Amino acid sequence: MKKSFLKPIFSAIAVLFFLSSCKSPNEEPKSIQEETVGQQEQITDVLPSWNDTKNKQAIIDYVNAVTKEGGAEFIPIKDRVAVFDNDGTLWSEQPAYFQLLFAIDQVKKMAKDHPEWEGKQPYQAVIDGDMTSLSKQGMKAIVTLIMTTHAGMSTDDFEEEVVNWMATAKHPKTEQPYNQMIFQPMLELLEFLRKHDFKTYIVSGGGIDFMRAWAVDAYGIPEDQIVGSVIKTQFEMTDEGPRLVRLPELDFIDDKEGKPVGIQHFIGKKPVFAAGNSDGDLQMLQWTASSDYKNFELYIHHTDSVREWSYDRGSHIGGFDKGWDEAVDKGWTIVDMAKDWSIIYPFEK
Repeated sequence: MKKSFLKPIFSAIAVLFFLSSCKSPNEEPKSIQEETVGQQEQITDVLPSWNDTKNKQAIIDYVNAVTKEGGAEFIPIKDRVAVFDNDGTLWSEQPAYFQLLFAIDQVKKMAKDHPEWEGKQPYQAVIDGDMTSLSKQGMKAIVTLIMTTHAGMSTDDFEEEVVNWMATAKHPKTEQPYNQMIFQPMLELLEFLRKHDFKTYIVSGGGIDFMRAWAVDAYGIPEDQIVGSVIKTQFEMTDEGPRLVRLPELDFIDDKEGKPVGIQHFIGKKPVFAAGNSDGDLQMLQWTASSDYKNFELYIHHTDSVREWSYDRGSHIGGFDKGWDEAVDKGWTIVDMAKDWSIIYPFEK
């Protein structure tokens, strides 16, 4: 389940070719059959990695309805705010939140300069690669690792560490770079919304500076549209000039009830479209559902144990229990990965 800073402190290549309906002065009128074929081709080109299911159609219908000028459900451009969780929604989150895997790799890298870690937990478990022992040590151990690897350096140095890790680290199952473990269908959804003048935001429990180091290139979402958990920072004037230093203390956790708070604090508008995958996103979807405008709530259900992972209720990562119950009760859209997505990752194309 997404809680504390495990998830917190834990290009888009979408092809959207819209067929032109404009005719030249000399063009013969199309038959009804030709018009129907053209419409079908247009729908096919929207969200190409999504299978033609009711969930795909529901997204298209919603966007068409709220962007039709003069329509009863029209939403002004300034109010078209769409928010997306990151872990498990825009990229994978197994076998552990990727920000935690970054912290583990950083501890291994730093260990040679810290002989005092010898025999001391949770560092020894990481050095030994004993993830069973580490998991038994609970959240306190995770927070210790996060603070050790995320604090005590400037914001610029931290960004460099994340960028270098993204360029070299490989996922243990797919052996792909972590920034290729993003979901191709969600890249297409982000682009589809932006084509219709939605402003897309990440609202994640993951660290805001961790995400800003790579998510801009991965998703096409600028830094100022990324909301996440925040570590305290301090301004210092040094011989080399001013810098911001990261402190070993949390300032804000953008998870569960914190997500609507973060949306108000960083965005200042209630969303009309929200996507998540777990109970940690429930309050964000509830907040979106309270909009006076026609709104859309979407949950990603991990059902594909072959191409990705299959998990929901009771999962230690991305637990989907209360969120599932409310989504079914309220009629929210639940995307079935195995049925709704023809491919999962960009490298499968």
